[in-house]
Amino acid sequence: MLTRKITLAINTPILFFFIHLLLSLCDCLIMGSSHVTANGHAPLDSGHARLKELGYKQELKRDLSVISNFAFSFSIISVLTGVTTLYNTGLNYGGPFSLVYGWFVASGFTMLVALSMAEICSSYPTSGGLYYWSAKLAGPRWAPFASWITGWFNIVGQWAVTTSVDYSLAQLIQVIILLSTGGKNGGGYEASKYVVIAFHGGILFLHGIINSLPISLLSFLGQLAAIWNVIGVFVLMIVIPSVATERASAKFVFTHFNTENGEGINSKPYIFLLGLLLSQYTLTGFDASAHMTEETKDADRNGPKGIISSVGISIVVGWGYILGITFAVTDILYLLSEDNDAGGYAIAQVFYQAFKKRYGHGTGGTICLVIVAVAIFFCGMSSVTSNSRMAYAFSRDGAMPLSSLWHQVNNQEVPIYAVWLSVFISFCMALTSLGSIVAFEAMVSIATIGLYIAYAFPIFFRVTLAKKHFVPGPFNLGRYGVVVGWVAVLWVLTISVLFSLPVSYPITIETLNYTPVAVGCLLILVLSYWIISGRHWFKGPITNI
Repeated sequence: MLTRKITLAINTPILFFFIHLLLSLCDCLIMGSSHVTANGHAPLDSGHARLKELGYKQELKRDLSVISNFAFSFSIISVLTGVTTLYNTGLNYGGPFSLVYGWFVASGFTMLVALSMAEICSSYPTSGGLYYWSAKLAGPRWAPFASWITGWFNIVGQWAVTTSVDYSLAQLIQVIILLSTGGKNGGGYEASKYVVIAFHGGILFLHGIINSLPISLLSFLGQLAAIWNVIGVFVLMIVIPSVATERASAKFVFTHFNTENGEGINSKPYIFLLGLLLSQYTLTGFDASAHMTEETKDADRNGPKGIISSVGISIVVGWGYILGITFAVTDILYLLSEDNDAGGYAIAQVFYQAFKKRYGHGTGGTICLVIVAVAIFFCGMSSVTSNSRMAYAFSRDGAMPLSSLWHQVNNQEVPIYAVWLSVFISFCMALTSLGSIVAFEAMVSIATIGLYIAYAFPIFFRVTLAKKHFVPGPFNLGRYGVVVGWVAVLWVLTISVLFSLPVSYPITIETLNYTPVAVGCLLILVLSYWIISGRHWFKGPITNI
């Protein structure tokens, strides 16, 4: 036990050292510049100055440090949220092999997407982020349309992320209550779908209240969220396999490939590719660093650092979490069975049975689930923050109905109406779960595909229409920018097709993958709105200086 405590005490500062090391490496790609003028006076904040050059007033309070900017994206990515939520998917499609190696495949390409986005963010550090980038990179002729389609995919994708995260927390709370009252096999309380949606609404309401607070308090909570995620991962990856009376061998963890998915799919390559969804869903949401740039000091430098470091640290921490939990996995079919105590929630069952088999009760496992629940709560909190900043910027440029309302800020310089708009829409999206879980899953599928499509648009314009006239900011990839950008775009195209493929055979109404239907409907709505109305009045980003 002493060894475990020492290991945990050592690993946490090592990880924070790694964060600072990664931020320092980012500095190596940033052109040096003095922070003091010739007469010895500190100049205007570089992010503020660049925002002014782009034609925008400083309306939000610029109070975030690079660590705070990083913390928002890191807590939205939240490996405790993504891995825990989709661990069933990873076990079902490939098992340990898919989980361990699929993480590296998705991580490598995601980092290239992040690097390309960071380069563009350095040049255009505004809260609008992606849609503003598209407008500037597509050129005057295509700017309105490029900005329109990117912005709507981005904001709807963000709302879908918030919906998915907070609904996942509501489901986890349901499982925690079930296990705390005896488990499914012990007469535990199983909440109905109406109770779950009530949990979801309550969680969103709390997130709305928190996001109505000044940015200085949100900054503190964002940093707390990052610390919680880091420590939580290390606690769980050490405690769970240590407590478990039965552990998987290294051979099982690194080589076992599960083909018993019950979905009628036997092709190992196909199964492996489907298993990538866990990794790609988890590594989503790092555009938050871009949306927080108007509140970040020296945003043209620190925004890119936030994007890259949040992805880099998540890759390392996420792999450790996957390894630690998978070493406690011995019976995949039982973990996925709806007849176990957790009702088929794999990670919850792993935690619960590890403690129950050793101590005769699963209280310790339930406490471990609470650690995950708090991380998911922080994830949803930061997601609403990012949503509101995107809505604020998009409405500032007149793209949304009632734009004059959504971009207003209160006396504490918070876009208060945009906050509650994001809460309301996320709740409405979750209401589809009451009618059909298939419809709900189709809607939240936009959280991965829709958001990554929004990521790809400005990168595509960067490597095509803006290839020769793109003016890089302090952070840039130099001559590798175009190559990295093309690989990033092709990866997004690949996963868009991949995650639209059938996940079960034979294909029926119940087993059909509705992702392409959801994304297709979003595309049709956005294009129709543009053709019927938007093209007559939306001119792209509007300067307010």
